Formats: sequence, C-alpha cells, structure tokens
Amino acid sequence: MLSHLSLQDNGVPIYVQLREQIAAALGRGALGPGARLPTMREVAVSLRIDLNTVQRAYAELERDGLITLTRGRGSFVAEAPPQQRDHIAAADRVAEQAAAQARAAGIALDELAAALTRLKARA
Repeated sequence: MLSHLSLQDNGVPIYVQLREQIAAALGRGALGPGARLPTMREVAVSLRIDLNTVQRAYAELERDGLITLTRGRGSFVAEAPPQQRDHIAAADRVAEQAAAQARAAGIALDELAAALTRLKARA
C-alpha cells in the first residue's frame, strides 16, 4: 500500500491527500476488513512527512469508521462499514475536498457542480 501513496503540491493539505488516498484504496478493496495498515511511522518515513500529519489522517479515517486504531497493536481496516447517517457527513467532506481541489485548479464551483451533474447523468 505504501508504494501507492503519493503527495502533490496542489494546495490540498497533505493530511487530506493521505486520508483520501487511503480511503480510496479501502473503497477499491485493496485491503479487506481486518487488514493491517502500514504504521504511522512507516507512512511518515516513506513519504518524508511529519508524523503528526499521518496521525491526523489516521484519526480522521478512524472517526469516519473506516479504520480502527489499537494502541500497541496498530491500525486495521474496520470490520463494519460506516452507518447510513455517516454517509451524509462523508459526502459533505468529499464535497468540501472536491471544492478545495477545484479552487486550487482554478475551476469555479459552478463548473464543478455541472461536471458532477454530467457524471450523475452517465451513471
């Protein structure tokens, strides 16, 4: 999993990039329920970033119900998916991140909304 993590200088905070890449990998099924994630220190050393940045990303993944953190044992993919009410909060976070990335790329939010509408129509 470490080899698939990369960071970009695109205006999106590093912990957000890290959190989203891990969440996307979990969503793709790259790691199944109960699978052990790389340690926070391994991620920090591999990406040459501050350990606190990794801790923040992992803490948010735990808050979202995607992983569980067990002191002294490590971080694991959660067994149960987030509850339905958490999906609304997760959608809001994804929208906020997409908006931040759009702004950093010089894309107006109206253009982003139109692109999402087109994407929905194709689904």
